Amino acid sequence: MVRTFTALVVAALAAGTTLADSYKLDGENTTITFVGSKPDGKHSGGFKKLDGKAEVTDGALKGFEATIECDSIHSDDEKLTGHLKSPDFFNVKEHAKATVKVTKVEKTDKGFTLSGELTMCGKTGPIELPASVEIKDGVLSISSEFKLDRTKWGMTYGKGKINDEVAMKVVVTAKK
Repeated sequence: MVRTFTALVVAALAAGTTLADSYKLDGENTTITFVGSKPDGKHSGGFKKLDGKAEVTDGALKGFEATIECDSIHSDDEKLTGHLKSPDFFNVKEHAKATVKVTKVEKTDKGFTLSGELTMCGKTGPIELPASVEIKDGVLSISSEFKLDRTKWGMTYGKGKINDEVAMKVVVTAKK
């Protein structure tokens, strides 16, 4: 009787068990790069420091959250890097961090759509990112290329001279 009861309890617990893993995200395993453009040229750059985690349940990405240190921004021009840190753009003294939260992951015929919100420069707005996602041998790989309208987060400096949309690329290669 005791064995039967114990076996039933173990079976019930096992049936409701999901396998969940957390992957740490940082500046070593996650790159965020951008290309900003204007009619007569373009500049590239990115962010060096971030911290976060991605959640995987039963072998599928469920979402992730990352905090980006805005002062870690860099570009292909030292003077531009300083300007990007100023109140005209990221205003890193007032807004030291940006956060991205992906709360919905949907499979599509071209890969995945990652939906959530981005908080940057004191403003929060929705995001939808096309992505490829792979989880294999304890490694989470995410790659996404998309356009981000900087004006939705209050970056209006150079309107008409600098394109509103910034080409973004996020690449994650995180181990358990």
